[in-house]
Amino acid sequence: MKRLLLAASFLISPAIAQQPEPLPYPPAIAAPEDVPYPGAITLSVDITDLARHIVSVHEVVPVQKPGDFVLLYPEWVPGDHGPTGPLANLADLVVRGGGQALPWVRDAVNVHAFHVTVPPGAASLDVTFQYLSPPSTEGFREREEMTPEMADLAWNTVALYPAGHFSRDITFVPSLTLPKGWHYATALETDHASDGAVAFKPTPFNTLVDSPLYAGKYFARLDLAPGAAKPVHLNVFADRPEDLAITPEQLAKHRALVAQAVKLFGAQHYDHYDFLFALSDQLGGIGLEHHRSSEDGVGRDYFTDWGGTVPDRDLLPHEYTHSWNGKFRRPADLWAPNFNVPERDSLLWVYEGQTQFWGQVLAARSGLWSHGEVLDALALDAADMEAEVGRAWRPLQDTTNDPIINERRPLAWHTWERAEDYYTEGLLIWLDADTLIRQTTHGAKSMNDFAHAFFGMDDGSFVTLPYRFDDVVKALNGVMPYDWAGFLRARLDRTGGGAPLDGIARGGYKLVYTDVDSSFIRDIESDRSVHNLLFSIGLVINDGGKIVEVGWNSAAFRAGLVVGGKIIAINGLAYEKAEDLVAAIKLAKSSPEPIELLVRDDRHFRTVSVPYHEGLRYPHLERVEGKPALLDDLLAPIK
Repeated sequence: MKRLLLAASFLISPAIAQQPEPLPYPPAIAAPEDVPYPGAITLSVDITDLARHIVSVHEVVPVQKPGDFVLLYPEWVPGDHGPTGPLANLADLVVRGGGQALPWVRDAVNVHAFHVTVPPGAASLDVTFQYLSPPSTEGFREREEMTPEMADLAWNTVALYPAGHFSRDITFVPSLTLPKGWHYATALETDHASDGAVAFKPTPFNTLVDSPLYAGKYFARLDLAPGAAKPVHLNVFADRPEDLAITPEQLAKHRALVAQAVKLFGAQHYDHYDFLFALSDQLGGIGLEHHRSSEDGVGRDYFTDWGGTVPDRDLLPHEYTHSWNGKFRRPADLWAPNFNVPERDSLLWVYEGQTQFWGQVLAARSGLWSHGEVLDALALDAADMEAEVGRAWRPLQDTTNDPIINERRPLAWHTWERAEDYYTEGLLIWLDADTLIRQTTHGAKSMNDFAHAFFGMDDGSFVTLPYRFDDVVKALNGVMPYDWAGFLRARLDRTGGGAPLDGIARGGYKLVYTDVDSSFIRDIESDRSVHNLLFSIGLVINDGGKIVEVGWNSAAFRAGLVVGGKIIAINGLAYEKAEDLVAAIKLAKSSPEPIELLVRDDRHFRTVSVPYHEGLRYPHLERVEGKPALLDDLLAPIK
């Protein structure tokens, strides 16, 4: 009994042992200061090991004094809006100085920082490492950057730089070894070049990172602004030489893109601009903005199957727009002094949302999209946002955090979780603003005037001009006095309600659904090998019957279907192709019987009954007679 009492007393007594306390953190990495880094860093990069995707790097970094020295690997990549620097791909780091090998130590807190003790008398550090570019193997989430025919070199992946300085204050002297016979294109200025070797002029580190390079066997350089004081070129790299074929009509549309953009924005914030354009079924697709260039990648048939690549044709307009919106004008909280200071994404609905808006408008104005094609694209945008029922709990403003929260990973419940909706819903908000201005001013003003005022100053300046929310509101009020702060915050901060489709309605159209899909949707389905039934039964499936998306609270969702499941049979018959499900949906419209699906989830088989009888539903924009066609006015070329 006494023993039991002692045990009980011990259990309820205050702890006698001292509670743990946190260990102190090591000294913080030096914050960047706006002071020049003494000397220039030479950077030599070799991309000839194509088969193994190994990039070899050699840097010589001047140093001024002995002691602790910190090298940083870029973490926050401009345009990615998140901490996406591929640190895991850095290997074989070796540092030498003062005639000896120097051990390095990764910072215990900031894993992108490497400490080296500089010995007395050392004037520089000799640094070598490898960048292990992702291979062409299933299971790797990163895009493929090297193939036997071409390569995409992002300088941030192959550079270490000293802590304690703004990136603009660090000078690099880059050079490149590439396979003999290959061509290259970049916004960087070449100092001298020979077959297989290129030396570039000294450049600030922020400009280097903002100036990627494409290289490859099969290459064409097209002048998109003949005779212009500020040249614009389309630098095309392809899997095969025949993929480079471009018709005079196609070239004219790409030239019209440049002409329409310059008319829209007025000023140009580059001395030359280079589209780096990869046509490849091997290199990973991409669209990434830079100030004087852009990384663009689509399938190899962009020119040769012009009628089937319509959805790809707003990529170049989008990335070109970023030279003004995102690179010249940039949200103040998205600008950072170096590539290891966290970015903040609160204004991505301007940075990306308005770029999405202008990208589609310029695709229409240049003729890259026909009038019907841009209407089909907008219909799909509107329907996608109608399907985003996650608006019930998550406001659009919060989705600007998604590149940091999720880093663009796939989502199991896309329409409920919401991802980067600031792109497409942002487009709809700016369409709303344009039609409101046009209607109120009787066509005298539009978002064209905003673009010219907000992005079109300081012609020729490359210096980033940051902006805040109040600057956007002020510029809108300069076009047309209105409660623009209230207009924007009501659409950014609300939960509940439907998609912001007022711009479509005010523009003289309405969103409707029919049982006939558009060629725009068919082209997307063909390119991605999927079938989009999201707006009817609530599924997107691939050609093999695998479920790749389930709409939240759709008929498929209520029946218990989930992403990753595979349809084995439909109504008792073996699944063979996506059209089998389409046929079943059509049949169910005139039948009281549910659609019976045999589904395999991993090792489990189950029969799922889907009571859906509303038939196929595909989005379209339908003209509303009697209302001014303000949307048509927006899409018309600037004279």
